Amino acid sequence: MEPLTPLVRRVRPAAGDPEGALVLLHGRGADEHDLFPLLDLLDPERRLVGITPGAPLSLPPGGRHWYRLAGIPTPDPATFHASIPALDALLAELPVPFERVVLGGFSQGAVMSWALTLGPGRPRPAAVIALSGFLPRVEGWPLDPSRLGGVPVAIAHGSLDPVIPVAFGREARDVLETGGAEVSWSETPVPHTVDPGWIPALRAVVAGALPPTTPT
Repeated sequence: MEPLTPLVRRVRPAAGDPEGALVLLHGRGADEHDLFPLLDLLDPERRLVGITPGAPLSLPPGGRHWYRLAGIPTPDPATFHASIPALDALLAELPVPFERVVLGGFSQGAVMSWALTLGPGRPRPAAVIALSGFLPRVEGWPLDPSRLGGVPVAIAHGSLDPVIPVAFGREARDVLETGGAEVSWSETPVPHTVDPGWIPALRAVVAGALPPTTPT
């Protein structure tokens, strides 16, 4: 298997004592800089500490990867399983408990967000944001949608996506709704990208999942 490198990360500090954390995982071939601008868009008041990790694999055609491609929706099991403990270690270092973490990502990052919240024995986050991804089918990592029962979940996908067809986003929406999650769904006519039109709905999920803890 390809060697894994330690996770690098960019950190956007909270304005004061962090009331939670917002962790965004990039897509295939990108890096820790790619989703960093989304932190301020989704948490403009900087109530949360923001983290954008860089994936541990360097694979063709370049950039960082969370797993080796083996088709959709089937990540390569060896590299997929190897990335999970690396992400767990990063999440364990956060200054807030996991129940106050909004975990999300784009494309491969969305896939890993599902893996970390629906897989065996996973703890419950504050919310999940899945952009242009799919629910992974990986041997040895069954998904249990009921783990996110009552948890806010934002799913967004472009109807013109040629990389990961929108049917996979719709499937995730339907599966999570059946499991009892509080699903916000956005579908717009864009390709494999983050549509700025999704931001207000995503921001509302973040704010609603982690209401201010400062006494009024």
